[in-house]
Amino acid sequence: MPKFAANLSMMYQEHAFLDRFGAAAADGFKGVEFLFPYEFQPTDIKARLTQHGLTQVLFNCPPGDWARGERGLASLPGREDEFRSSFEKALTYVDALGNRRLHVMAGLMQPGRTREEHRATYVKNLAWAAQQIGARDLMLVIEPINTRDIPGFFLNRQDEAHAICAATGSSRVKVQMDFYHCQIVEGDLAMKLRQYFKGVGHIQIAGVPERHEPDIGEINHPYLFALIDELGYDGWVSGEYRPRGDTSAGLGWLKPYLS
Repeated sequence: MPKFAANLSMMYQEHAFLDRFGAAAADGFKGVEFLFPYEFQPTDIKARLTQHGLTQVLFNCPPGDWARGERGLASLPGREDEFRSSFEKALTYVDALGNRRLHVMAGLMQPGRTREEHRATYVKNLAWAAQQIGARDLMLVIEPINTRDIPGFFLNRQDEAHAICAATGSSRVKVQMDFYHCQIVEGDLAMKLRQYFKGVGHIQIAGVPERHEPDIGEINHPYLFALIDELGYDGWVSGEYRPRGDTSAGLGWLKPYLS
């Protein structure tokens, strides 16, 4: 049976951020993730994890200036120093929170830059970042994101993501496979998962097309959950969706999988 985590940046919006940990635990989640922790002290987040017996599953490296529309730094030519500084900041939170996955966002295509330039920068930055992990029990993950939700995002397809991981030369860089994004861009989710399974480091779910609960929309998630078990995936499956209403009231999809 998959291990399910809640994304606290999108779910439990009816609670203040630090109160979302307790709400998720009360609903049966054992793990949590979120986009960015950097507005909070790591000790405050760690205290909530400990209080509620939760595992920190994943968060993202600093994305640049999010308020001005930036969505990651790792593929941006000319901003390598900023990326390195931001990655080092992320590692201080990893050391405090204990997550074993860290998402390194590619960022948006830059005017006047080619895809080849972005790809070379991404590979170089990821290879450098993988060397900085040291003895930490940590994997870096990269995520193909659909261009409907984030127009201009550099990384959109599973095949390209896995090729980039291979190009880094590090076994500690894998793909964060979000079924929501993959369905919108490519479809054929079960076969994609089978094809690339060995390179998948994290899985996320949401209903398509509205990004609501995973029991709404065109994806047959119970079928995919059974396939995840069949393939022997032992990582987390995170709900990264926008609840249609009260988060807890919409968790009917989760109840059959609670032990």
